[in-house]
Amino acid sequence: MFGTESSLSMFLNTLTPKFYVALTGTSSLISGLILIFEWWYFRKYGTSFIEQVSVSHLRPLLGGVDSSSPSSSSASNGDADSSRQSVSECKVWRNPLNLFRGAEYNRYTWVTGREPLTYYDMNLSAQDHQTFFTCDSDHLRPADAIMQKAWRERNPQARISAAHEALELEDCATAYILLAEEEATTIMEAERLFKQALKAGEGCYRRSQQLQHHGTQYEAQHRRDTNVLVYIKRRLAMCSRKLGRTREAVKMMRDLCVFQLMKEFPLLSMFNIHENLLESLLELQNYADVQAVLAKYDDISLPKSATICYTAALLKARAVSDKFSPEAASRRGLSTAEMNAVEAIHRAVEFNPHVPKYLLEMKSLILPPEHILKRGDSEAIAYAFFHLQHWKRVEGALNLLHCTWEGTFRMIPYPLEKGHLFYPYPICTETADRELLPTVFHEVSVYPKKELPFFILFTAGLCSFTAMLALLTHQFPELMGVFAKAFLSTLFAPLNFIMEKVESILPSSLWHQLTRI
Repeated sequence: MFGTESSLSMFLNTLTPKFYVALTGTSSLISGLILIFEWWYFRKYGTSFIEQVSVSHLRPLLGGVDSSSPSSSSASNGDADSSRQSVSECKVWRNPLNLFRGAEYNRYTWVTGREPLTYYDMNLSAQDHQTFFTCDSDHLRPADAIMQKAWRERNPQARISAAHEALELEDCATAYILLAEEEATTIMEAERLFKQALKAGEGCYRRSQQLQHHGTQYEAQHRRDTNVLVYIKRRLAMCSRKLGRTREAVKMMRDLCVFQLMKEFPLLSMFNIHENLLESLLELQNYADVQAVLAKYDDISLPKSATICYTAALLKARAVSDKFSPEAASRRGLSTAEMNAVEAIHRAVEFNPHVPKYLLEMKSLILPPEHILKRGDSEAIAYAFFHLQHWKRVEGALNLLHCTWEGTFRMIPYPLEKGHLFYPYPICTETADRELLPTVFHEVSVYPKKELPFFILFTAGLCSFTAMLALLTHQFPELMGVFAKAFLSTLFAPLNFIMEKVESILPSSLWHQLTRI
């Protein structure tokens, strides 16, 4: 026993300060590398690598998961239900106010050299076009057969060439649509092509309407022609809105809303034409008609959107925002109208918490994508891009929003296992938004803010501590050597005490045999 102590003491005395510098420096380097890798993995995948490996591989080895227990099976069923709910909540929708690819998105690329649309977003648009503009009977007409292949082309120039080839055979509405969307470099040129598409599309619609009851093939063709006609009229209304003919655009959108309610085709509801109508009515400052549209679509049985929730909040705020003062409200309390406005803002912020930072210009805007994720950052960008001007036009509305929007988060239960006025906020929005938005030059807004995992904090502390020890040892080698020896002596003192007690209790002959072993 005493020989072991003497050898340990001799070993500690032979250690030089350079050894302690090397030891602490190496520890600092290793923990720093672990910290950098953990931080990179967390920023890329949103979770800690060490925690993921522990949960995925070490817990099953240690018996942490019992697949045979009923509670485990019920929990797995609950997880499956929650995952199905998350998938349904994270459905990607077509942006009702999406820009023109040739006249707006491409012009942005020419000026800035940046691509505003992601591959995932454009791929979704290609799938939408195949759903809207093709059917099983396209092979019967040569022009439609060419366009069916054109919508599947990835190369824009190949699509445009195919559209011109289809127009050489006959007046094809979908060919005009493709040229208006992708080849036209101005809104006026796009409008001219859409008017030609409307003329061709109305002829096809009338012919297929007469034959729709002759079989499933004709019914599918009529459904396709209906989608084409609605799409053309909606884009023509958007052209009128962009060219300043807002009243004409409102009339066309109202007719489309009536047509959408009369027809029972499920694809027509994907256009969400009422959101285009709301934006145009706000531009005309026709708030009574805006309220009438909201009364029709802001129903508990219909899916919500940022446009619905924030437009309702804007109308409530408009009634009180011009005279609202936070100092006066804190003294006298909120009036009934002010309380209604604040509750409407809280409702809108709970639905999509990303919007206020764009409306208050705390975060820079980019061009909205062609598809949005409801309650996500992509929807917030699409809403603020078109509606920021309407909030600025209402005096005091942004001030009221600035004073009250953060109060929403005090009402939402934390963690977000249940919502206050809506379903719990889905956890999958960040992943989908990163696919929809150009993350090269846009930082995706994340809610709720993810807390740093324990292992990142631990490695950061370990790296800082060992780096400090290495620096102190290099600067004060003598003093740090004394401290190191004192620390090790204190650390081994309980062990020495236990060994002495064991030696006093056991017979010397037995202890001698044990030490020899």
